[in-house]
Amino acid sequence: MATLSIGADDLVENPTPRVPVSLCLDTSSSMAGNPIEELVRGIDLFYEAIDEDEDAHDAAEINIVEFNSTAAVIHDFASIERLNRVTSLRANGTTAMGAGVNLALDALDERKATYSASGVLYYQPWLVLMTDGAPTDDIDRAVERVNSMVEAGKLTVFPIGIGKADMTTLARFSSNRVPLRLDGLKFKQFFEWLSKSVARVSRSTPGDRPRLDLEGLAGWAEL
Repeated sequence: MATLSIGADDLVENPTPRVPVSLCLDTSSSMAGNPIEELVRGIDLFYEAIDEDEDAHDAAEINIVEFNSTAAVIHDFASIERLNRVTSLRANGTTAMGAGVNLALDALDERKATYSASGVLYYQPWLVLMTDGAPTDDIDRAVERVNSMVEAGKLTVFPIGIGKADMTTLARFSSNRVPLRLDGLKFKQFFEWLSKSVARVSRSTPGDRPRLDLEGLAGWAEL
């Protein structure tokens, strides 16, 4: 799958304040079959919903990081019209969650630097961490980085458990929000909720903290 440049072309053409969203996704072997197929369908719906919302279309920038035995960037940050659609993901290997989160945070830092260099405002970055298991690598540094950024008001994190995910581990990444478990394979409903949340943020003023649609959690999370 091709990786797009993280360059500033989008920023020159469209100086709208940005909402950077990093999807950090577990693609280990336990995600094989229906889970990863539904995940891909959910991502596709997320892209479509962002594309159809006038405000989110201009503001949202998305990247995807996958982690299995290693971590890799599937797509660098780009606006919706510059993102190649995800048609498939391959489930294999173990669960290098620490490497995945660190790579996602590095990409966010790089993108924020690009915004600053281009004079473009941005909203608090989002990190969506989705996993169905427990990490097979060291997550201490990733946990420390996430919580430091959250406490400084520099990151919003959504830890989402799938199936038999280790929720105790996910809770380490969320000092101010309880991690949630996906109800079955409701990836489409989750990404629909996420797209509406991104749209809501894009209609606010940078620096504000818009309230999330907590009632909407019932559509996809085990409560």
